Amino acid sequence: MSKSFLGSFCLTEFQTSRETYNGLNFSSELLPSLGAKTNNRATKLRRHIVSPFDPRYRAWEMFLILLVVYSAWITPFECAFLAYKQDVLYIFDNIVNGFFAVDIVLTFFVAYLDSHSYLLIDDPKRIAVRYLSSWFAFDVCSTIPFQFINILFTDHNGGLCFNLLSMLRLWRLRRVSSLFARLEKDIRFNYFWTRCVKLISVTMFAVHCAGCFNYMIADRYPDEKRTWIGAVYPHFKHMRLWDKYVTALYWSIVTLTTTGYGDLHAENPREMLFDIFYMLFNLGLTSYLIGNMTNLVVHWTCRTSNFRDTIAAAAEFTKRNQLPPKIQEQMLSHICLNFKTEGLKQQETLNGLPKAIRSSIAHYLFYPIVQNVDLFRGVSQDFLFQLVTEMEAEYYPPRQDVILQNEAPTDAYILVSGSVDFIAKVNGQDQIIGKASTGDMFGEIGILCEKPEPFGVLTTEVCQVLRLDKTTFLNILRANPEDERRVMNNLYQKLKFWRSFDIEGQQDPSLILQNCLDLDPKEDSNYTPDNLCEDISNYSRFMATNELPSEIDANYGQESLHVAVQKGHIEMVRTMLERGDQNHANNGIYDLMITYENGKKQTGATNSGTITSCKKGAYATSSSSIPSTTGEVTRLTKRVTIHINSRKHDNSRKELKKLIILPDSVEELLKIAGQIFGDNDLTKVVNAENAEIDDLSVVRDGDHLFLLPNPCEGIDCHSR
Repeated sequence: MSKSFLGSFCLTEFQTSRETYNGLNFSSELLPSLGAKTNNRATKLRRHIVSPFDPRYRAWEMFLILLVVYSAWITPFECAFLAYKQDVLYIFDNIVNGFFAVDIVLTFFVAYLDSHSYLLIDDPKRIAVRYLSSWFAFDVCSTIPFQFINILFTDHNGGLCFNLLSMLRLWRLRRVSSLFARLEKDIRFNYFWTRCVKLISVTMFAVHCAGCFNYMIADRYPDEKRTWIGAVYPHFKHMRLWDKYVTALYWSIVTLTTTGYGDLHAENPREMLFDIFYMLFNLGLTSYLIGNMTNLVVHWTCRTSNFRDTIAAAAEFTKRNQLPPKIQEQMLSHICLNFKTEGLKQQETLNGLPKAIRSSIAHYLFYPIVQNVDLFRGVSQDFLFQLVTEMEAEYYPPRQDVILQNEAPTDAYILVSGSVDFIAKVNGQDQIIGKASTGDMFGEIGILCEKPEPFGVLTTEVCQVLRLDKTTFLNILRANPEDERRVMNNLYQKLKFWRSFDIEGQQDPSLILQNCLDLDPKEDSNYTPDNLCEDISNYSRFMATNELPSEIDANYGQESLHVAVQKGHIEMVRTMLERGDQNHANNGIYDLMITYENGKKQTGATNSGTITSCKKGAYATSSSSIPSTTGEVTRLTKRVTIHINSRKHDNSRKELKKLIILPDSVEELLKIAGQIFGDNDLTKVVNAENAEIDDLSVVRDGDHLFLLPNPCEGIDCHSR
């Protein structure tokens, strides 16, 4: 313990703040009333008023506690064993009474805490009224020197009356009760041992008082031999003081413990009556002691007991449901780790604090870790601050599943300590496809891509992680568009190392597709244009001859397909897809291709096919909705650019064009064009080669269509 007992309770500074309002002082250490205003100025009470939290007053209280302990022991002892006081003891008792008399006067100048408003009152009148109406009379009676009055009026023969009046000094014990109440609330002292000291003190005081009172009854009984002590020691009054006191304590403790050896017992009605009340008191005291000790012991061992019960319940559950040994081991490991780390968990403590304090604590604990996560590279500090305030710390034992493959994404995790393996099923077997160490993040792919988790996560040692809820994460992203873009760009860079990742199913283009595909192509250093063309050519040759090597089949074809989409080679993507490469074609690549092409068209960029043309009617298999083995296909959305000439007032012509989604029929196309250009005379559709189109199924995505009125017989009419 860093501070001594005296320093902990006497010298501790209590910094308070105050604003005077109608004679009241507001303490920041106390609960203010609703609407009360406080500030950070130091407490300044009225003149001659002492704060109850002043360290000097605390030291004075501790000094009085020592005097109370002395008074509690000496008062019953003097009443029973000392008919005449020695001069030294008499003088010391009066000095003690003098200190308590000073405390009575001092109490009139000590501010007090109002029990209704929880305000510190420093008004002298209110302090005096409160003290006079409460404990003043008892304090005065416990301080009156009755021994001195006894000497003045009875010449040392005051008898039992003055002795009983001296017992009023036991009123001072209320200070000890307040001390123990304060000790029990002070976390610097062990609660168990504080309670034990209190219970032992109560027991010893009861034994001391009972022994003294029982001896006093025997000492004042007319027949010495008909007393509990006189029956054993006929001349007990001539015994040494120490022997008489030990004998009295022996009888008291034997009776208290209900042992009852029978060697010392009541011999007359007075003693019998006292024994009756003493044993009734013992019933209550024993119940109090047993109840408190039982509660302390149960509280001390409840964690272990609850742990054993939880283990037994888990074992019974696994046995009843016939769970495999792996799951059973994970359950028991998780329960054991929770037991070991129960004192380390922070979330229970944080939940009971105000939002601002929780945010400050989370920022201090988690910010240095989160700012080094690759996914959050380049984001703003405000964005990180919003994230860390929503994170929760958790522990996982070794060989524990944190995320299961293909489960619905619910949380993202940042690894604070330990390591984990990324597990995926390959040919029905679990294989390690990657690892993560301190500072890495996992679980974010499923959340940001709105798809099942692409791989499982298994701990290899005891791990501490920061957990971030999916809904909270997405809400923070959407509230910070610039940081959202950076996060998605960082995710794209990460996905380049996971070529088999499927992003199909993402419903919000602004969240991942658009952000990922708006990257500067220069950032992708894995492929140059020449290398890409070479790979695409090789891939087309392999596909045409069905000679793609099996050992590079999955990686080679799939990577070429991904890169072709990222670089905007739409025609090559169609060629590869129409080849029916179901093994290494990414099922979500169709949505990715359309989204990327949309972005390129909207910015005015036009991409020409580099390898081959698309076959009639581009189709793609979607494994997310239709199994690839059924042969069913879903039509791709086609976009075309329509052209029309508009005549100006000076008889010159101006070409108008519009990018639209290709409708299902020529009639619908002419109707849409008429609404767009305001010309209802359009009757013919031709392509760039001046070939008339009667069926829109022959139109490819990205074609240019020319709409002509009836007099025009071809595209050449545009130049007239």
